Amino acid sequence: MNTVTRPRILVVGAGFAGVECVRRLERKLAPDEADVTLVTPSSYQLYLPLLPQVASGVLTPQSIALSLRRSKKYRTRIIPGGAIGVDLRSKVCVVRTITDKIVNEPYDYIVLAPGSVTRTFDIPGLTDHAFGMKTLAEAAYIRDHVISQLDLADASDDPAERAARLQFVVVGGGYAGTETAACLQRLTHAAVQRYPRLDPGLIRWHLIDIAPKLMPELGDKLGRSAQEILGRRGIEVSLGVSIDKAGAEEVTFTDGRVVPTHTLIWTAGVVASPLIATLGAETVKGRLAVTEQMCLPGHDGVFALGDSAAVPDLAKGDEGAVCPPTAQHAMRQGKVVADNVIATLRGQPMRPYEHKDLGLVVDLGGKDAVSKPLGVELRGVPAQAVARGYHWSALRTNVAKTRVMTNWMLNAVAGDDFVRTGFQARKPARLKDFEFTDSYLTPEQVRARVEGAAVGPS
Repeated sequence: MNTVTRPRILVVGAGFAGVECVRRLERKLAPDEADVTLVTPSSYQLYLPLLPQVASGVLTPQSIALSLRRSKKYRTRIIPGGAIGVDLRSKVCVVRTITDKIVNEPYDYIVLAPGSVTRTFDIPGLTDHAFGMKTLAEAAYIRDHVISQLDLADASDDPAERAARLQFVVVGGGYAGTETAACLQRLTHAAVQRYPRLDPGLIRWHLIDIAPKLMPELGDKLGRSAQEILGRRGIEVSLGVSIDKAGAEEVTFTDGRVVPTHTLIWTAGVVASPLIATLGAETVKGRLAVTEQMCLPGHDGVFALGDSAAVPDLAKGDEGAVCPPTAQHAMRQGKVVADNVIATLRGQPMRPYEHKDLGLVVDLGGKDAVSKPLGVELRGVPAQAVARGYHWSALRTNVAKTRVMTNWMLNAVAGDDFVRTGFQARKPARLKDFEFTDSYLTPEQVRARVEGAAVGPS
């Protein structure tokens, strides 16, 4: 008897791009038209732009972790794990589950939205001693760590140790680094009032970046405004500077300065997920080269989008221009890819992706912000209203919106709290402990595994 199976659509990644794609597939596909599977280590979508506010305690972690199982209409099968290799020829994705079991997941159509990982360099001691700011666990861990430094400084009778614990270094002058430094500086500034033995003047924050400008995408005026705001708060901004080496109790800058510190936060950009390298396909600066329809040339049924794909930016009109790795592009790309997958299934023409950037928002905490919606430059309270309004409206569920708004109101009325939740009670966790970049297979390993499974016992 012949068995007719439905087409299998596999979506890799539950970031902005992957989740928007899955949601649209569910809305537009009939239940018997295709099977949809999502590969993700966590059963939630992380609203990454608000991560610095989790690190500073303004928002609770669950406020920006949007459950993928909350909707009663959700019919997508979730594989709890991470894709570590893709064999395009056999149409198989190799997945390592959260229990470290490796499984082969066949597909007919695959949507690659694995996102990005923190970009690091071959700097001595970096991955052993620096904290990242890419995951919910890292944000919660950093909050505990920063508060513990105040506790340890307060308890210490050694002036040198006390000074070192009250110095903090953030590397990366983009949005993540700038907002992280700004939000955490506000936390320490408020918290030190509860430590009468500590001199507030000893608390020093350093924000450094190898680039000549702070957040160049904002333009010269707004970039300078942001730098002035940070300067007024006592955050020392050093441009054209990076890290030469990192140790457990000090950091050496490339300009020769040695800063005694126990806190190094690394936010110096991102690179495409190592999964892309397992495909053996053409890339553009590490991102998978795709067409305007976000298809992989030469491979039917393969789509890629988000941080890991070099999607042509048709709105700019410049040949070779690709969309920046931002949330607003990823969300819109997810919808277009879903439509193109459905069009392919139904034998209809696909459409290209085109979206004009709506602008940028930078929340520096409190009443401080700089924003550039639709090219209009804003500062202060108006900019803060736009920034928080944009983030609030972009949250996917009403539950998340309610939690975030409640947290903002509570923080505005009651101020910050300075409770350590216990993450510091375990072994230290740094950059190398969170992103598992050594888990991915080589193209040869992927092929060998898939072929071995094909000829092995059933």
